[in-house]
Amino acid sequence: MHLETSRRTVLAGSMVGLTAAAVAQTSQRKAGDGAPMLAPRPPMGWNSWNSFATTITEAQARETAQIMADKLLPFGYDIFTVDIQWYEPEASSYAYNAKPRPAMDAHGRMIPAPNRFPSSVGGKGFAPLAQAVHALGLKFGIHVMRGIPRAAVEANLPILGTGYRAADIADRTSICSWNPDMYGVDMARPGAQAYYDSIFRLYADWGVDFVKMDDMSRPYDAHAAEVEAAHKAIQATGRPIILSLSPGETPVIRGDHVRKYAQMWRISDDFWDEWPMLEAQFTRLENWTPWRGPGSWPDADMLPLGRLALGERDTRFTPDEQRTLMTLWAIARSPLIMGGDLRHLDAATLALLTNREVIAVNQASRDNCPHFVEDGTRIWSANAEGSADRYLALFNTSDKAREVGIDLSTLGLSRPVAIRDLWEGKGLGTQAQRIVAHLPPHGAALYRLG
Repeated sequence: MHLETSRRTVLAGSMVGLTAAAVAQTSQRKAGDGAPMLAPRPPMGWNSWNSFATTITEAQARETAQIMADKLLPFGYDIFTVDIQWYEPEASSYAYNAKPRPAMDAHGRMIPAPNRFPSSVGGKGFAPLAQAVHALGLKFGIHVMRGIPRAAVEANLPILGTGYRAADIADRTSICSWNPDMYGVDMARPGAQAYYDSIFRLYADWGVDFVKMDDMSRPYDAHAAEVEAAHKAIQATGRPIILSLSPGETPVIRGDHVRKYAQMWRISDDFWDEWPMLEAQFTRLENWTPWRGPGSWPDADMLPLGRLALGERDTRFTPDEQRTLMTLWAIARSPLIMGGDLRHLDAATLALLTNREVIAVNQASRDNCPHFVEDGTRIWSANAEGSADRYLALFNTSDKAREVGIDLSTLGLSRPVAIRDLWEGKGLGTQAQRIVAHLPPHGAALYRLG
């Protein structure tokens, strides 16, 4: 540890103040009705997209859920999510059928494709699978697309509990640019809210605890009414369902709106195992700092670790980049949703996911904020819950090894601190003035200062 020339600083204190205000406002808004707050801490879990694309079957889901319960649940990963196109009988890859023929009920609501989810036969839907997942101690999540199925509109199916039909509420001009399954719903039309109420009532009856709703965040203003409709429909069910909006990039200027109606929202397009994508998430997470807090989590997306892409390859992130990924998601309190195939979970990836001291940064810290930005470096700190201790994350985003450091005074500390390396699980002695780490290219360090 030694002195290093000081660098350009940002208004870290102001960011902390903004964060505290956002947390207080969010807590008041989301808990003010007396109901338990949804997602008081960043959600943790597993999602099928990075490893199974559109193809996961019931047998694969049950096998994966068992592994998750055995290996990840003890560390807090408790939301098991079946991602996109579980209703598509012919799903086969990361591509989408140009003319889908989804499984639906008589009211235009997607149901699991029976050839892939045989326990759904006879109108049971996802209830049997959700029950099995719950029996493992896990929560059950599903992915849905914004809007109403185009197939339901073509058949002009009736909307449950109303005299309206699918064609009465569909906005045929509101379509997803990358998925052909749905039309948007015009929320100004009679029957529109009733449709959203009907689908979330179905999910609640199945026992769904988490809904990842896609094609929502961009363009945000065009879809804001449907964001509100989904929130209202969830409230009407009486079931505590977490709403996660996807994909990004959600506009930061709509932070107050999105945190009011959802518990998670994506801050980028799909995130994959490429360094430029990881480097870009630093700025996005910095920008979302004022809106982060209990019940409101800017989502940097799933963790593409381990075996990916229908088993075709392992993650392209180097070991140092994998540590940087987990460190950033931890200190910025992004939801921790594993995306790799748990059937091929190796020891190194398991260790990365299950470091309890690192998870504690994600789950039990506050006032998380960046301190300054210099080309090739990033630095974040946070306060530890229930303690005077601080967390400190140092990042080398350059392509060469270098030292990254910060003065204790910049952290508001005027006393010597004991330094504990959370990744290595050991103490590094005491420092009175400055903390510096020699980091490899794309590397990170994460400390607890006591």
